[in-house]
Amino acid sequence: MPVPQPPAASTGPAAERDRDATGRAVNARQRDALGRPLPRGAAGYPAEPQTPLTGAEDALERAQAFLDSGRAFAAHEVLEAAWKQAPDDERQLWQGLAQLAVAHTHLQRGNGTGALRLLERASARLRSVEGPLPGVIALAGLLATADQAAALLAEGGSPAETAQLVRWRLRD
Repeated sequence: MPVPQPPAASTGPAAERDRDATGRAVNARQRDALGRPLPRGAAGYPAEPQTPLTGAEDALERAQAFLDSGRAFAAHEVLEAAWKQAPDDERQLWQGLAQLAVAHTHLQRGNGTGALRLLERASARLRSVEGPLPGVIALAGLLATADQAAALLAEGGSPAETAQLVRWRLRD
């Protein structure tokens, strides 16, 4: 019987990925303000969250600060981290919030089609949320803002203009 051989070492882009101690891919490269990876060694913003989240209020506070400073992708990373650690009954909510933030990232990057698709998916996901919400999440206001952004895009508004006009308020 032949002896199994270990897989050949990868030589493509995946071989150059940063990995943690267990060999799992991690995102250690700095990013620009819109969340795009920069070349290794370039100055930029680190991946978020830089420190573990302490709960829903912490996630909302950090994400709102990033949204207010124009760093929607960083807000997306924080909300995605909250989604991954949330109890099962809150995951739809956190995933919808993360999708809103990445929709805004698409607006900032000039991708109206991608933004519109994510706004629609996020709105559908958030409209399906039932039960009490963690923290004081402004769900009705977020849905109204998502509808406003989608309408602006559908009427031919540019992604950049739409990104400037909409303001996401995560909490009441």
